[in-house]
Amino acid sequence: MSKSFGRGYLAIPGPSVLPDPVLQAMMQPVPNIYDPALEAMTDTIRRDLKQVARTVAPVAIYITNGHGLWEAALANVTRPGDKVLVPANGIFAHGWAEVATRMGLEVELIEFGKQSAFDTDRIMAALEADPDHRIRAVLGVFVDTSTGIRNDLGALGQAMRASDHPALLIADCIASLGCDRFEMDAWGVDITLAASQKGLMSPPGVGFLWVNARAQAVREGQEQVSPYWDWRQRLNPEWFYQLFFGTAPTQHLFALRAALDLLMAEGIEAVWTRHARLARAIWAACERWSEGGPLKLNAPQGHRSHAVTALGVGGDGGDRLRAWCEGQGVTLGIGLGMAPLGSPEAAGFFRIGHMGHVNGHMVLGALSVIEAGLTACEIPHGVGALEAATRVIAGR
Repeated sequence: MSKSFGRGYLAIPGPSVLPDPVLQAMMQPVPNIYDPALEAMTDTIRRDLKQVARTVAPVAIYITNGHGLWEAALANVTRPGDKVLVPANGIFAHGWAEVATRMGLEVELIEFGKQSAFDTDRIMAALEADPDHRIRAVLGVFVDTSTGIRNDLGALGQAMRASDHPALLIADCIASLGCDRFEMDAWGVDITLAASQKGLMSPPGVGFLWVNARAQAVREGQEQVSPYWDWRQRLNPEWFYQLFFGTAPTQHLFALRAALDLLMAEGIEAVWTRHARLARAIWAACERWSEGGPLKLNAPQGHRSHAVTALGVGGDGGDRLRAWCEGQGVTLGIGLGMAPLGSPEAAGFFRIGHMGHVNGHMVLGALSVIEAGLTACEIPHGVGALEAATRVIAGR
């Protein structure tokens, strides 16, 4: 069956599906970038972004992706020769560590593997073993998109605040913001970074740093920061042009305003509840499939993200299943980071994105196609998966 018939569903873990109001908001003439109306709209975006991150901290907006945000966060609070601590349970934590190394930082990596959440005690032990306070920051990925593991940054942040170590906690919430519950201020996070293309339901290309007073104070002690990454003018611009260090990404701002309108209308608590319910439906189906075949959920119970689910079926089953499902209009994510890209082992993994603009019929439709794909690809699987998912959706 050709996927040219009917509307396809991009069920990858970002970029996520764009709501129609977001697409429509972008389809307007480019405005005068000095129009006071554009500045006023951007002020409302900055205000509402603080609500999404649950913080009073101001937000700096960058025209960049998540990798740029990693560099922006580090550029403002570290200098070459400083040390950072990186707990890792996925490819993106390792990527952030690599960026830090290339920026001249000393990286202490705590490896938790690909199927375990962070152990706060191990991280705190590393900080306690640093009496000279050389570690300037802990780089914590809240949800690593590759493994689907949600880490307890709340416990980590509160433990760090209770200690006498001054290290900042920098949280990568790219995969999770607007999907998994996140409380920047209550959890003791100093810098939060997120991007436009996942839970914020906008096109890729815009990134955000929420920066609290502790982190701003550290920045003031820096001798030099790259002009583009320096967040000072972005947080407190004297005029609108400085907010983006140049021309504003106008159509992205229109898109973001429309996406935030949807989030604000639903309410962030309701958004989190919706994602939790849809995630549980997916897990219920996957657990039934796993009872009669090789399919396995990667993340441990209690630490599964409400935004992305990573799965393995072994052999080349992941690639075959993705190809079959895409022919039916459902595009699943590759098994990123579970094995080297291009290796035979990598072909056995896939991911389901369930973030942002997603609801019950989209999830149940995707699960139905996946079950058909398991059958078509002759991948053994248990029965009753769709019934289990529908019961979760029904609240039973």
